[in-house]
Amino acid sequence: MKHSVLIVDDEQSTRSLMKEALGMEPYELLMADSAEEALKVLASRQVDVVVSDEMMPGMPGSEFLALVRKRYPDTIRMILTGHASIESAVRAINEGKIYHFFTKPCRIYDLAITIRKAIQQKELMKRSRDLLRFARRQSSFIKNVEKKYPGITQVKRDFRGEVLLDNGEAEDDYDTLIREIRALLKKDR
Repeated sequence: MKHSVLIVDDEQSTRSLMKEALGMEPYELLMADSAEEALKVLASRQVDVVVSDEMMPGMPGSEFLALVRKRYPDTIRMILTGHASIESAVRAINEGKIYHFFTKPCRIYDLAITIRKAIQQKELMKRSRDLLRFARRQSSFIKNVEKKYPGITQVKRDFRGEVLLDNGEAEDDYDTLIREIRALLKKDR
């Protein structure tokens, strides 16, 4: 699936510059000229990253990003402003939980790299959640197996880490061991 980035800025020249500068990046680039238009885009499709201007008519970027955070918490949020102040930065960080704060004019290269890193982080978080769900399913399965066959998950190992069988010695014939396990599994079906 191709990732998507939404640029929100009321200035046509800024949107055009972003489209030209980021057009070769490996994601779909979407544009909106207001927070209201951007909310319509977000309601109609999944967006991975939103980069919003702070000073826009209707709704400031920090307020818009706070809404994005509430409605679309997995969407990464960045702010871009030509009127940086401590107050606007703190508001954007606290209310919108932004990923990055850029001041205009920003270096497009820095913006492109930051967007790529944000998408990578989002992918890593998704994989982490998937792995956690998988580990929880495995843990539940092992608990159920242990209930049915107490002690089956307890494994004794020798100093080399090899599995010890009941007689305390490492099994040399792994084919025999596998056949025995298969026979036990068939018996339990």
